Order: sequence, then structure tokens, then C-alpha cells
Amino acid sequence: MRLVQTLTLCLALSLSLAAPSSHQEGHAKKGEKDKPHADGHKHESHHGAKLDRCAGMEFDAVAVNEEGVPYFFKGDHLFKGFHGKAELSNQTFAELDDHHHLGHVDAAFRMHSEDSPEHHDHQFFFLDHKVFSYYKHKLEKGYPKDISEVFPGIPDHLDAAVECPRPDCTNDTVVFFRGDEIYHFDMKTKKVDEKEFKSMPNCTGAFRYRGHYYCFHGHQFSKFDPITGEVHGKYPKESRDYFMKCSHFGEKSPADHIEREQCSRVHLDAITSDDDGSVYAFRGHHFLSITGDKFHSDTIESAFKELHSEVDAVFSYEGHLYMIKDKQVFVYKVGEPHTHLEGYPKPLKEVLGIEGPVHAAFVCADKHIAHVIKGIITGMLVLSHSNDRKLLKVTPRKPVKEGSITQFKRIDAAMCGPKGVTVVIGNHYYIYDSPMIMMRGKIMPEQHKVSQELFGCDH
Repeated sequence: MRLVQTLTLCLALSLSLAAPSSHQEGHAKKGEKDKPHADGHKHESHHGAKLDRCAGMEFDAVAVNEEGVPYFFKGDHLFKGFHGKAELSNQTFAELDDHHHLGHVDAAFRMHSEDSPEHHDHQFFFLDHKVFSYYKHKLEKGYPKDISEVFPGIPDHLDAAVECPRPDCTNDTVVFFRGDEIYHFDMKTKKVDEKEFKSMPNCTGAFRYRGHYYCFHGHQFSKFDPITGEVHGKYPKESRDYFMKCSHFGEKSPADHIEREQCSRVHLDAITSDDDGSVYAFRGHHFLSITGDKFHSDTIESAFKELHSEVDAVFSYEGHLYMIKDKQVFVYKVGEPHTHLEGYPKPLKEVLGIEGPVHAAFVCADKHIAHVIKGIITGMLVLSHSNDRKLLKVTPRKPVKEGSITQFKRIDAAMCGPKGVTVVIGNHYYIYDSPMIMMRGKIMPEQHKVSQELFGCDH
């Protein structure tokens, strides 16, 4: 495993501080719009196009790879993860073009089946009447095959597919969608049950993520029960709010902004807790603040206009927020409004004595050491100075390697509070009693959900 190491840097922060519904939209069948279904309709080709998912688009298929990264397919392109540009699908899955001129992917899913070990953890792609099986991005021998050979009883020209492992379903099952036709394929018995999902729209893509099931229709989505098709809660919701890092679009109420940031599945860029216990979480162009039981959300530019958007790391120290973006540090005095300190931004090297990029940073209360998580080829380092505050004014700062974390491949964000050090990875977080235990502990702490347990999302 690659090491994730931390950099612990003693703060000389006396530095220049004085003191700081209904389902009506997007329900057209994919085949009615642009796929080469049996009725002869053509699929829209995007070869050479510059696709922008933040402009709003209907995906052809959605699946998760073996590392849990979502793949969003559109035409002959593929988006990996919740942000970033599209790339041609055949750059990752070359054989799709070798066997079938790739204009689209109808449906996709990653198999999870103890009942069918030869297929477990394989990715399946459906194109017209063919199915491709990949394991670790390599096409399995004998593929592509006819869909009817691998999944007898399942029709061609599918719209979506999603795995439903035990115990979510009675046996390991795959749920297939074609228009308003729903098929449950039992991996153990090979039996096919046709279902009727009355409360669901027609899915153009579907996937299982963090134990929940999502149906994409147009540029919206609904969370559903894979057995009954029931949709609970306020759906549909806008995909760009929850599964993509997009700047502001459309008119939204303050409550809409808060719910989006509470419940988004996109990973955090940064998180911090200030001296009064308020939490600030940053994701893309937006932030969420929590003070007691009060929530507030807005664009980063509205509250931190000099920063504009997207931060790498944030930590709190003596009433100020230190916000790291690329190779610069911005400092704001906490208040209403937050005040940008004169003379900032300053180079990261000047303020903390390190080069960027930085992945996360935090300071624990009543301590004067900033723990900076910095990625390098082998992982991350830990930089440290003495605890003696007389040395805080010493410049230039010379961080020193102190320890390493071996339990994670990466860390998205981290903060320190009354409960200890909170480490955020994807949509989950872990709590350590202290930075030392975070670096030296051998027992993995309990996993918690960011959206529900940290931010209070109710779905």
C-alpha cells in the first residue's frame, strides 16, 4: 500500500496577525432520444466534442469501478469521478472499439456476487445486443458475448443496469431497465422476474453507491428501493447538486443550498473547526457552515471573494481561517463578514515553509502545531518544529519528518475538534483520539457517513 504520511508544522502564526415531488422532467426513454434501438433511432455521437456535464446532460450509463470511483458514460466519452473533463471511453476500455464501433454504452454495472465468483468484481458493459466483461480493465477471454448467452431472458438494447447484492436482495441479483420494463436476474438460479416499478421514472442510467440505489433520468436522479422500486423522500433531485462539482446554476433558495451541501455525495475539498466549535466545510464552489444547530451555505466567492472558489485545505488558528489554494495562503478573520487580512495571499513556502500541493491541514485547540497532509510520490510527510512558542517566530520555517499513516491511500480533508482528529475520505470519515494515534495507530477506527452523521442529512 502507498503510504499516506502527514506533515506537522509548528505555526509561527504570530506572523503578521494582529490577533484573526413529481417525476415529469427527463423521463423519455434513452432509445427515443438518441440510441440505435430496434426502432432505428440513432445515437448521438460525441467524438471530438467538448462535453460539459455541468451544462446538464443525460448520461447513457453509470457504474462504479473496483476502487469505488463512479464512471459516467455519454456517447463515446467517459467522465471519471465527480469532477474533471471527459475522455474517450476507448482510452480506458480499448476493446469496446475493437469489437464494436463505440458510439455509446447502453448500460453498465460492477458485479458483486459471491454466488457467481467467476463474475465477482467484474465490470459489465452492454452495447446493443452484446455484453463485455472486464476484470481490472482487461477484457475477459471469450467476450464480447450475446446478452442472451450470459444473462438468458434479458432483452437487448438496455437503458440501465445495477447490481443488487445480498442482503439488499434475497440472492445476488442484477436489476435491468429497458423503458418501463424492469427485470430482476438472479445470479444463483438464473431466474428472471419481471417487475413493475410504478413510482419510478424510466432510468437512463442507474448505479449503487455507498449502499444506496440511484436512478438517473435526464439531468435528475431519484433514490429507489431495488426490490420494490419505491421512491421515498423529495425526489427527483438535480444530479449536478449531488454527484458533480459544478459552480452555481439556476435559482435556488437558501434551504436548497443547505440540503445540497448536507447531502452531496461529492467528496469534500477541505473542512475545519474554529475556536468556538463552528464547522466550515468546502466543496467545489460552495461551503457549508454549522454553528450549534444552525446551518448556512453559499458560494465561496460570496463569503471569501478573494479566494473565488475551490480550496485545497483550510485550518483554523486563533480566530482566523488559513485557506490554502495552490501555492498561496489566504487568511481571513472569522466574523460577519469574514475579513481578508491585508498583505495576503502570501506564498505557501513563506507562510508554512513547504511547497504545494497540500491535501489537508488542521490545528488542535490550545496547540500551536499545524498538521499538514501533503501528497508526494510515496505518500505524505510529517513536518515538525519544537513545541516551544519562543521558536514560533523563527523564520524560515524548517519542517521535519515526524511520522506516517499507512491505513489510507489518500485523505481528502481533515480537522481537529473536541472528539479528536476527523479524517475525511470520500463520503466517509474516521475519528482518531489524537494526531499521534492517527499516525501510529494500527486499529482502523469506526467508519461514519459524512452526509448523515457529520452534516445531518436525512436521506
